[in-house]
Amino acid sequence: MRFPLSFRPWRYVIAPGMACLFAATTAVATSAAPLVVTATGSPALSRSDIAWLRRDGFGLDSATLARYRQLGRKHFLDEQLTGSDSLPPQVAAQIDAFPVVSTPLPALLIDYRDHFKQYKNTPAGPAKDAAKKVIQKYRRDIYLQAAQAETLHAIYGSNQLKEQLVWFWLNHFSVYANKGPVRVFAADYEEHVIRPHALGKFKDLVMATLKSPAMLVFLDNMHNVKSKTNENYARELMELHTLGVGSGYTQQDVQQLMRILTGAGLLPPKFAERAMRQRPGFVRDGLFLFNPRKHDDGNKTFLGHAIAGNGYAEIEQAVDLIVRQPACAHFIAQQLAEYFIDDQPPPALVDAMARTFQRSDGDIAAVLRTMFLSKAAAAPGGHKFKDPMRFLVSAMRLSYDGQPIPNAVPLVNWLQQMGEPLYGRITPDGWPLDSASWTGSGQMSKRFDFARVIGSGRNRLFMDNDGHAGAANDPRPGPPDIQHSALYRNAIAPRLSEATRHALAQAKSPMEWNTFLFSSPDFNYR
Repeated sequence: MRFPLSFRPWRYVIAPGMACLFAATTAVATSAAPLVVTATGSPALSRSDIAWLRRDGFGLDSATLARYRQLGRKHFLDEQLTGSDSLPPQVAAQIDAFPVVSTPLPALLIDYRDHFKQYKNTPAGPAKDAAKKVIQKYRRDIYLQAAQAETLHAIYGSNQLKEQLVWFWLNHFSVYANKGPVRVFAADYEEHVIRPHALGKFKDLVMATLKSPAMLVFLDNMHNVKSKTNENYARELMELHTLGVGSGYTQQDVQQLMRILTGAGLLPPKFAERAMRQRPGFVRDGLFLFNPRKHDDGNKTFLGHAIAGNGYAEIEQAVDLIVRQPACAHFIAQQLAEYFIDDQPPPALVDAMARTFQRSDGDIAAVLRTMFLSKAAAAPGGHKFKDPMRFLVSAMRLSYDGQPIPNAVPLVNWLQQMGEPLYGRITPDGWPLDSASWTGSGQMSKRFDFARVIGSGRNRLFMDNDGHAGAANDPRPGPPDIQHSALYRNAIAPRLSEATRHALAQAKSPMEWNTFLFSSPDFNYR
């Protein structure tokens, strides 16, 4: 495919002023063609409405626009902040069919350990080689199921604000699937740890992640016992999850929190599916087990406060102290504003969000209300570059506009190839979400490849992994007809720059047209 000379995406890749070119082209969009009237005769949404919706969700679809028109901005936001969400029945059934979603976590863990025991006990030789291939496929299948589930939620979830927030918290409280059995816990982490608490109290979210098997394994607190301590989780809990670097905590605070967290670990697998007799001081929640016998029950001084040795209650007290720190309110407000608004959000907005956080006892929904009712949330001409997850999900929502896809494996693979695989960040800091991290030449070249793949329709989204067509679906449905859709006409076209319009006019096929659109600065910036 050849791009118009005035609009070849690789110009943005190799030119030293790539960021400036993207910014300049996007800025033109604010003075682009006048707004149109919808097919039903109702006025099209204003540019500030579209700008607001593009921040509110991963990407636009017809159902979102219709609901927004029906309710208006404030009531639309109110509805989202209740936390309710839904999926198309076909997509919900697709997710529920994944064993990592439908199987109880203790049974998954036992099955995982049985597979590894069988591999370990296989004698060396051809049988061992064959067993290795089996265990590799087993591990990959577990990961693919968990990653597909989250990707499908992101694309088809009715509450796009919540879907973005689930992804944000998954990245904020990041876990790495390739460490031990973390991949076994990934789907549960998203569905039962992050999702239920995404819009609730921040303290409850921190406690849920603290007790999750995925976090206990990833940051090693399952090995943090009084006889052999490990400070990994204690450090990252303050540095990455709650307070941030430079917030004033000390190495002594890290060590004291480490002592407080001793004994917080995993239930032994042999007891995972058994009811445990209640014993004094033991606390069980799913696979989480606080064992007082492994806990350092001495007195501690943490963040300037005395904490008497009191078992599991020490953990709750310590987390409460952390989330009530002004530094925590500001850190979380800053992170949210950078993700949803801009890489450099207005300081006054961040301060207002932090005040809401403190006033509401860390109510995430209240903080988001402050942010989304601000002028910054509706300001057109944003310069926030989409990370691969946002790019992929927004492209899928525009291309298929709610149409279910039978096979989500390609989506997982595309994210991998674009450098942002789900549950794939080996370090605990999560994927960077600033614009500069995703505008390198390698990333942009790969992104343009997938702009072509999505825009052409020549992908395996409507086929199974053996290359067979899905039920009642053409295996090659052809390029999505974005150009003639009401969604494009009402929500995308009015804000396109002249450079993008000129490029689209030169497209010689629907596939080229789609590729040009997905490769444009207008689409890649929010």
